[in-house]
Amino acid sequence: MAIFELKLPKMGESVAEATITSWLKEVGDMIELDEAVVEIATDKVDSEVPSEVEGKLIEILFQQDEVVAVGETIAIIEIEGKDAEEVKTDASPNEVKEVEAIIEKASEVVAAPISKTSDSGKFYSPLVRNIAQTENVSMQELETISGTGKDGRVTKDDILSYIENKGTSIEKEETLVKVNAPKASEKIEAKPVSKVTPVAVNDGDEIIEMSRMGKLIAKHMVDSVQTSAHVQSFIEIDVTNIVKWRTKVKDAFFQREKEKLTFTPILMHAIASTIKKYPMINIALNGDTIIKKKNINLGMAAALPDGNLIVPVIKNADQLNLVGMTKAVNDLATRARGNALKPDEIQGGTYTVTNVGSFGSVMGTPIINQPQVAILALGAIRKVPAVIETPDGDFIGIRQKMFVSHSYDHRVVNGALGGMFIKTLKETLEAWDLNADF
Repeated sequence: MAIFELKLPKMGESVAEATITSWLKEVGDMIELDEAVVEIATDKVDSEVPSEVEGKLIEILFQQDEVVAVGETIAIIEIEGKDAEEVKTDASPNEVKEVEAIIEKASEVVAAPISKTSDSGKFYSPLVRNIAQTENVSMQELETISGTGKDGRVTKDDILSYIENKGTSIEKEETLVKVNAPKASEKIEAKPVSKVTPVAVNDGDEIIEMSRMGKLIAKHMVDSVQTSAHVQSFIEIDVTNIVKWRTKVKDAFFQREKEKLTFTPILMHAIASTIKKYPMINIALNGDTIIKKKNINLGMAAALPDGNLIVPVIKNADQLNLVGMTKAVNDLATRARGNALKPDEIQGGTYTVTNVGSFGSVMGTPIINQPQVAILALGAIRKVPAVIETPDGDFIGIRQKMFVSHSYDHRVVNGALGGMFIKTLKETLEAWDLNADF
């Protein structure tokens, strides 16, 4: 018999920890290869951790709602076919010595260890405790940090932000003391401190705690508004030909591809081709540096049954034909509603599209999905009276039209580029061939 350590796997570059939401197996249960053992939640997505071996679950190291750092052992599985002495690590002797030296050096530097739970009952993850010890942040300081994680827990971003602001505030305070030090003859007047106005709670009011995902979305949206200079451009598009074409081919499309053809993949396909013509929309801003993205990865905002929003990403969207785009859209939308997306499927987006028309909205002013620089909102398709130009004169007729709203970061995308982008999209969609194949 031998043991296998089930570790929390790496789930993308920006994901450093996860919360255990529920164990799917109990101690003593037999586990098959690739069978899901535990459900976890990150600040990106909820997912399952499968077993890499067959065996018997003999120990669970973290309980529900505890936070685990990537790479930490979360459970022990007993496996057959090997003696314990035969189980080897992947590290070479030299690597082991290097790790031992680092640990020994760290133990000399680190002061009193940060406990898992404070006197006030707050829980701190291994990653946060490690950062606190490395950066000499005391337990008293940790208690003052406002957490944005589940149940107000302090996350990696929270403590790193605190450390960064701490250094900046110390420098500012030292400078202010030197420059603004009052003279002996001057009086020191206290300045009023601004306070947040409390919300009154009346009898009969219901207090509802925000969900973990709701808190993360709220923070992400506020950060985006504070980061980017949002500007919007709007344009109305005549999609009558697309509506007629889809009505004509949707049954044959389903019979051949076993996929429902909605308007979303048709529009996403046109958007991807338009981005290819305007690559400076497909960028990110890092300080004063512009990163021009090689791949066009379309984020597709999808509403979840609980009212929250998630943005799965269609990788290399410009390389897909309409059939491929339809399959990608349908697959991601279905698995998003079933909470079955993988962490890497909601990362790496370079441009986002949100369909506000699915809720009947004519148009919207979407908030940019950082670190992207633009987002497109698709409005509802409506039958409207419109002027139809013909060689014999102008007439009033019924047309199928929709508004699209383009929000972009005015720091790097000017009005000309933002407007030309949706003008080209309009021209592409209005030139749709009624006799086109799929």
